[in-house]
Amino acid sequence: MKITVTFFLALSMFISYTTGAQQTDLSVVEFKKGLEKASVQILDVRTQTEYNSGHLQNAFLADWTKPDVFSERIKSLNKNNPVYVYCLSGGRSGAAADKLRQKGFKEVYNLQGGMMAWKGAQMPVEGKVIAEAITMEEFFSKIPTNKTVLVDIGAVWCPPCKKMEPVIKDLVQQKQLDFVLITIDGGAQEKLATDLHADAFPTFIIYKNGKETWRQSGIVSKETLIQRLK
Repeated sequence: MKITVTFFLALSMFISYTTGAQQTDLSVVEFKKGLEKASVQILDVRTQTEYNSGHLQNAFLADWTKPDVFSERIKSLNKNNPVYVYCLSGGRSGAAADKLRQKGFKEVYNLQGGMMAWKGAQMPVEGKVIAEAITMEEFFSKIPTNKTVLVDIGAVWCPPCKKMEPVIKDLVQQKQLDFVLITIDGGAQEKLATDLHADAFPTFIIYKNGKETWRQSGIVSKETLIQRLK
């Protein structure tokens, strides 16, 4: 009897576990409903080219095919808030969802069928922001030769960039600092970002008297930026 009870208890636990796991793969309707919740984080794990061809509103980008980039970008996500993940057909996002759970994210949901299913259901999609290309000559013409300049190269789909927004906003309000802020949308200005060797977003560059004096990519502390801007 004890063996029988133990067996059915183990079976019950297994069924509960697998059922819970299945619930993390959501249909288009379930996925869309989940996006209406507060504090939801949407993660597109396709390539930037795929992202630019059409993506969900407010989606961050973390290319699953580039492990280092993926790992770096998810560091800026909140592990306590739900993460809704998608790719083209659901394969990459399923693997990415498993990785997020391994990293300690509490709620992770995968879109079954990915963007193919989403578009097939006639759900809304946003496209690439069309912007007139800025040349290197035009960029440097905006750098004053008699002031300190902070250039912030980021993208709307970049989680670390989003995390740095309040830091930059606070710097602008610091009365003891005298600098000019120039923001570049590296997602829309891909060539300019490449020409400036901004290989990761965000990339911060400081110019003094028209000359580059410092640069750093990724999350930067406010204290470091203040020190470098003085």
